Amino acid sequence: MKGRYLSLAASGAVLCLTAVTLTGCGAVSGLTGDNEVTLRVVAADYGDNPQNSSATYWKDLAAGFEKDNPGIHVEVSVYSWSEVDAKVADMVKAGKAPDIAQIGAYADYAEAGKLYTADELLSVKTEADFLGPLADAGKVKRVQYGMPFVASTRLLFYNTKLLGDAGIIPKDGATPWQPKSWADLEAAAKKLKGAGVNTPFAVPLGREEAQAESMMWMLSGGGGYTDNEEAYSIDSPENVKAFEFLRDKMVGQGLTGPVEPGKLDRQAAFDAFTRGEVGMLNGHPTLLKQAAGKGVKFGMVPMPTADGTDHSAMGVADWVMAFKNGHKKESGKFLDHLYSAKNVTAFTSKYDLLPVTTSGYRAMESATGGSATQLRTFLTALPNSKLYPVGKKSWAGVSEDIKKNIGQVVQPGGQPAKVLEDIATTARKADEDH
Repeated sequence: MKGRYLSLAASGAVLCLTAVTLTGCGAVSGLTGDNEVTLRVVAADYGDNPQNSSATYWKDLAAGFEKDNPGIHVEVSVYSWSEVDAKVADMVKAGKAPDIAQIGAYADYAEAGKLYTADELLSVKTEADFLGPLADAGKVKRVQYGMPFVASTRLLFYNTKLLGDAGIIPKDGATPWQPKSWADLEAAAKKLKGAGVNTPFAVPLGREEAQAESMMWMLSGGGGYTDNEEAYSIDSPENVKAFEFLRDKMVGQGLTGPVEPGKLDRQAAFDAFTRGEVGMLNGHPTLLKQAAGKGVKFGMVPMPTADGTDHSAMGVADWVMAFKNGHKKESGKFLDHLYSAKNVTAFTSKYDLLPVTTSGYRAMESATGGSATQLRTFLTALPNSKLYPVGKKSWAGVSEDIKKNIGQVVQPGGQPAKVLEDIATTARKADEDH
């Protein structure tokens, strides 16, 4: 997931599709007849090639909806992740916002008063079906505007062969590794280094996804980006301790490999893991197929915590929103259709992602075959996960600040307390300004 963590960013031209004749990708009219309405939907492509493009899913979804709802036509434009957010922003700026957008962020549009609220759109059944943490993350000032589309959590991946050769687990791989604390990670990393492993523990704090890796360590230390009152707490004592551990125990003892964390991107770390060069790293579901495709044997466990006690895992979601175009009723009907258990499961199964609804969660729990068993490990962490503070309009700028500066805190001589305080001060000011 490049930059957006859930998306398998695909390149390529926009795909325009509908179950009826298109009036063209640039069509903006909402009415197609006396009593007919056309809903314009913009969505992101989660495929990584034309054969597995999300366009196929949306085409089938639109066709099924139109069959059950005569008089409502659905026109879907599917763009790659590298351009979809900008496309929607341009449409909104031009006064031609889509009726529904499935993109990466909603807070700017909500704060500008451009979106319907979830309870204006959804049936009671659909609204109540969202998993709690995901529904909460879709709120601005305690009102839900962002509807989660798909989700992901993070787990600690480990190379079973490397750990077996280092004597951390039996070589037959039959006994899973069960680390509980950061001390367990440090001890294992030292054994891996002693066994000649190039990168005992990869810590990618490069620009690609520094804010994600940082959040995982913050949460496992009992901290996070915000406190219980949703105020920024980036410079909390728990967060400072997390980065001091990384600086002193992991980087300082040469346990994080030849590339310094501030210059290591997520995909580069994943690639090294699939080459068998990395003993441990934090990963998301897309690493399942990448590693399996290279023949790497691996295990997955929840991220160990500072003292071995349970803390929330990190969750990530992409978002659906409906713009105030006068099609509230029709948009609501389409969203109820989108969030049916059958349609949720069809999408998450195709892309190895996690459902955002209780009904979808239960369906995945009972699924068999394919990667269902491995995905359930991620699924277990979802209901109690914590997400980025995406409801804050300031988050985009704060995330960028973290990407630029967080790598320096784990360098020898780095100053976690000062750097985190600087980031937190800027974040709080930005929050007040908004």
